[in-house]
Amino acid sequence: MKRIPELSLVFLVVGALAGPVGYSDALAASSSSSVNASGSAAVPVFSGRKLASAKDNPLPAGDVTMPEAVDRALRHNPSLGSQEAQGQSSEEARKSARGAFGPKLGTTYSVSKQERKTDPVTPSSTRPAQNGTYTWAVEISQPVFQGFQLLATYQKAALQADSDKASVRNAELAMTENVQTQFLNYLRYEESVRSQRDALARLQDQLRITTAFFNVGLRPRLDVLQAEVDVRQAENTLIQVENSRDTSLAKLNTLLGLPATARIKFKGALTHVPFTRSLEQCLEAAYRQRPDLYMAARSVEIAGKSQQQVQSAYYPQVEAYYNITQNGNSLDLQNRGDRGSRSAVWEVGARATWDAFQWGTTYYADKEAGWLVTKMRYAEEDLKLSVGYDIKSKLLAVQEAAKRITVAEKGVEQSTEAYNVALARYQEQVGTNFDVLDASSKLTTAQATLTGAKADYLTALAQIYVAMGEFHPDLMRR
Repeated sequence: MKRIPELSLVFLVVGALAGPVGYSDALAASSSSSVNASGSAAVPVFSGRKLASAKDNPLPAGDVTMPEAVDRALRHNPSLGSQEAQGQSSEEARKSARGAFGPKLGTTYSVSKQERKTDPVTPSSTRPAQNGTYTWAVEISQPVFQGFQLLATYQKAALQADSDKASVRNAELAMTENVQTQFLNYLRYEESVRSQRDALARLQDQLRITTAFFNVGLRPRLDVLQAEVDVRQAENTLIQVENSRDTSLAKLNTLLGLPATARIKFKGALTHVPFTRSLEQCLEAAYRQRPDLYMAARSVEIAGKSQQQVQSAYYPQVEAYYNITQNGNSLDLQNRGDRGSRSAVWEVGARATWDAFQWGTTYYADKEAGWLVTKMRYAEEDLKLSVGYDIKSKLLAVQEAAKRITVAEKGVEQSTEAYNVALARYQEQVGTNFDVLDASSKLTTAQATLTGAKADYLTALAQIYVAMGEFHPDLMRR
C-alpha cells in the first residue's frame, strides 16, 4: 500500500488531525433512530461532575423518585467523577500529541573558560578570552518525516480519548443499573414490610379470637399456643425485613453520593410496564449502541497504531532546522579588552538519521505488536458473542418475570379468598385454628411472591436496557 509522506505542516495534516469519528458523534448519530424506536436517548448525560458535599449535594426536601435518584447519582457519585477525569486526561494527551506536528523553538546559553599557556610570539587572536567565552544559541526545528510516528502517535491518542469517552458512558449505564436495582430492592422491602405487617395484624386478630374462644371453653389451649407461635414468627420476620429495607436504603444513599445515615424518602411503585421488543430488535440496538463494543473496536485500532509506531523505526527520521549562535567574552556578548571577541553565525539545513540495522530489534517488536493486534481482534469477536448471549438471557429473564407476575396475581387472589373462607368457618365453629393459620401463611407467601415477581421484572427491564446501551432513568414510564 502506498504511503503518503508524513509532512507535519498544518495544512497538510488537517485530515489526519480530524481523527476518527468521535464516540459522542457516533452515538448522537445513532441516538436519533433510538429515540424514534424506544422514546429514549442514548447519549452521555452529564459532564463536569462535582464531588459530593453538603453545599453541592444538599439533601432533597421531598420524596425522591427513580429518575431523580439516577440523576443525583450520575451527578455526584465519585466513581463517575474518576472516570470522567480519566477521559479529560486522555483528551489533554491528544492535544499534546497534536502539538508534536508543529515546529519547536529552543534556546541555550552557556559559559566556558579555558587556560592555556602560550609563547610570547603566539598571536593574540588565537589566545583564549581572559573573561571566558559566553554563547547564546536559538534554534527552530520542524519535523519533516518521522516514519509516520507522529501521525500514528496522534491517532492513537485520539482513539484513546474517544475510547475513554465511551468508558464514561459505560460507567454511566452501569451506575444507572446499580441505582435502579437498589431502588427496586428498597421498594421490594418496603412492600414486604407492609405485607408482613398485614400478616402480623391478621395473626394478632386470630390470636385474640382464639383466646376469646378458649376463655369460654370453646377452643383448647393448643390453639392459643399455635396462634402465639405464629405471631412471634411473624414479628421475627418483620424485624428481618425492616433491617433489609434499612440496609438497602443506606446502600442507595451511598450510590447517590449521600451519607449512609441520611434520611431520604424514596417514592415509587412496583408497576408492570410491558416490554414488546423482539430478540432481533434488542440485538440490533445492542450492536449499535453498546459502549463496550465501541471500546473493543477502538482497542483494535489503538493496537494497530501502536504497531505503526514500532514500524516507524524502519524509516529515516528527517528534520529541518534553522539556528543562530552568538559568542562573546562578556555576559552581554560585547567586545571587551584587548582579547575581546564577538561573533554571530547562522545556519539552515536538514538532518536525516536512519538506524539501518539493529539486530532484529525493530523486526521482532513489529511482530510482537502485530500479535497484539490479533489478540484485540479475537477479544472483539468474543465480546460480540458474549453480547448476543447477554441480550438473550436478559430478554428471557424479562419474559419469565412477566409470566410469574400473572401467576402470582392469581395466587394472591385465590389465597385471599381461601383465608376469608377459613376465617369465616373458624368463627362459625366449623373450621380449625390450623386452617386459618395455614391460610394466612399462604396468603403472606403469595403476596411476597407477587412482590418479588414485580421487582424481578423491573430489575430485568433495567438490565436489558443497559445491555442494549440505552439510558432509561424512569422504568415505570409506559
